[in-house]
Amino acid sequence: MRLLGFVILMFLSFHQAQCQDWPELSRYIMENKELGNPDTEEYRVVFMGNSITEGWKNSDPEFFKKPGFINRGISSQTTPQMLLRFRQDVIDLQPRVVILLAGTNDIAGNTGPMTLDQIRDNIISMVELSKANNIEVVLCSVLPAYDYNWRPGLQPNIKIPKLNEMLREYSKVAGIYYLDYFSEMADERNGLPKELAADGVHPTRMGYDVMKRMLLDTLEGL
Repeated sequence: MRLLGFVILMFLSFHQAQCQDWPELSRYIMENKELGNPDTEEYRVVFMGNSITEGWKNSDPEFFKKPGFINRGISSQTTPQMLLRFRQDVIDLQPRVVILLAGTNDIAGNTGPMTLDQIRDNIISMVELSKANNIEVVLCSVLPAYDYNWRPGLQPNIKIPKLNEMLREYSKVAGIYYLDYFSEMADERNGLPKELAADGVHPTRMGYDVMKRMLLDTLEGL
């Protein structure tokens, strides 16, 4: 009984800590401090996103050993959480470019119901913050997903293309680069094929290789 009580207490303490740091501002605070300001010649690129971004570093660690490539993805995060930590985890690092990939967890309802307009507006806010601080933005399409295994039945195969079209149109108005992963990676169901994402959401190494090729071409263009 004592052990059970201890486990419950630890769980409640962990849950309380999560509630107190909803956007997970503490996640990268030490790494950001150690990173410091960029050198005058450093071409710093910050990757901002959720588990798809965070998982990229785990799947292909060599890619993030490139000078100036900084991964600031956090698993399960939605756009309101990213917006709250955007200044700390992107702007304060003084990058030349931010790679912004977000929105699928909002559609999944990870932090509550979100409309497509609300998702787009949070992304717009992050873009506007970037532009105000002279940071070039690469706005990525949301990756395909036929369904979410942790929250099935929400029709991401229908909602994601609609959101992506909204982001594409906004990118034209804002004059920023739109990186269309979706068109390159989607199958006939508007999902991800098994070889690109075993669980239908998170890319395999082959999936990340497709993204890497497209992104490096984009950065070369910038």
